[in-house]
Amino acid sequence: MDQQTKELEKIIRDKLDKLDKIREKGIYPFGRNFDKKDDLGSLTKEGLSVKSAGRIMSYRRQGKASFGHIEDASGRIQYYIKRDDVGEDVYDVYKLLSVGDFVGLEGDTFYTNTGELTIRISKLYVLSKNLRPLPEKYHGLKDVETRYRHRYVDLIMNRDVKDTFRKRSQIVTLMREYLVGRGFIEVETPMMHPIPGGALAKPFVTYHESLDMELYLRIAPELYLKKLIVGGYEKIFEINRNFRNEGISTRHNPEFTSMELYEAYADYKNMMDITEDMISEIVKKICKDYKVTYGDSQINFAKPWRRVSMMEAVKEYAGIDFNGISREKAVEAAKSLGISGCENHSANKIMNTIFEEKVESKLIQPTFVYGYPKEVSPLAKRNEDNPELADRFELFVYGRELANAYSELNDPIEQEENFKDQLTQREEDDEAHRMDDDFVLALEYGMPPTGGLGIGIDRLVMFLTNSQSIRDVIFFPQMRNK
Repeated sequence: MDQQTKELEKIIRDKLDKLDKIREKGIYPFGRNFDKKDDLGSLTKEGLSVKSAGRIMSYRRQGKASFGHIEDASGRIQYYIKRDDVGEDVYDVYKLLSVGDFVGLEGDTFYTNTGELTIRISKLYVLSKNLRPLPEKYHGLKDVETRYRHRYVDLIMNRDVKDTFRKRSQIVTLMREYLVGRGFIEVETPMMHPIPGGALAKPFVTYHESLDMELYLRIAPELYLKKLIVGGYEKIFEINRNFRNEGISTRHNPEFTSMELYEAYADYKNMMDITEDMISEIVKKICKDYKVTYGDSQINFAKPWRRVSMMEAVKEYAGIDFNGISREKAVEAAKSLGISGCENHSANKIMNTIFEEKVESKLIQPTFVYGYPKEVSPLAKRNEDNPELADRFELFVYGRELANAYSELNDPIEQEENFKDQLTQREEDDEAHRMDDDFVLALEYGMPPTGGLGIGIDRLVMFLTNSQSIRDVIFFPQMRNK
């Protein structure tokens, strides 16, 4: 047993001993309900009568009088407890408490000689005895592994982490208010699908005993939401989880939150307008400015945002002009950039590959990229002027995709052909869609021209809280077993 483990066990034994002594005094050390009247963060002046509760975060016992700090969700404040004020029995109980314990208290606020607002305690209640020491008492919790694996400890020690998740909640609330205020209806669609669809991704597989069938945690809600448009709704959205059985990184978690909306009689250009207006408004309300510092960059979310075709972006940042280029020339261009494996791809698909590998990372300011190849956009409508391209855009910020939108394909015949083409590619591409006959059937009943949009909530929160890892904005990210 190492020295650190020995010290930890000694501290825990001491805490358990104090727990027993509290019980011996006839006090239940894990409390009952407490009628908390005041948030600690709301206490701003002396002379206030206080009834509050929270966790002891510092503890200094000095004979017959002691100081410490108590913290709740709203803030932290100093307390002062004196034996003559609370009585010897209560003060003896206080001497059995320590950092990490929850207490209720009553008293009045005053300023100390050093000018610190303090609660003078007149009554003290034990609400929950802490049995394990908090880490790094004076410096906060720094170890990343512990922070993510034991998020509750991270939240205790790091107030800025609490603030990040408060902002996350505010961002989702503002997005919901924006959409509801413009006539959108919030809906819920299944999390378990009989066929994975709506995106190119590897699903998680589960099994339903009663139905005797495999089901898949959804990779996207798209197909179900469009069925609701078929059913007669014209403006709908869903904010919920998606699951993709793929890699974990600073930008990817197997389960993540997205917002998807669909609007009848709209197209991808309308979706650009909504995206730009909604996100810029959220940024201003959360950050009090359109300019946000992220990493080593300042990102300006003020409207208007740049709109550029994929072909123009590849020419500008990679130096390759795909206007009228042959497949052979496209292959040569890819090889000149160090990109291989494109020999059997079309010129447009090669353009898309070059964009992903050489251009995306250079798009720091909010940029709409449109003109995606149709062959990589099976659920999007063909462009009227160039049928080889789709009416689709993706929004990039700091080199990362933040939103994806289409003029939705509502032709059931073409959609069925696209699904069949994907089935023939399954041997080469394990992420291809399976045929969703019910979705095709729904389209046969008729779906109006529709614009659809998806926004990654986790990534938006990352940008607005200057968080460098997606794990910093998800309460309980997936972790490998110890």
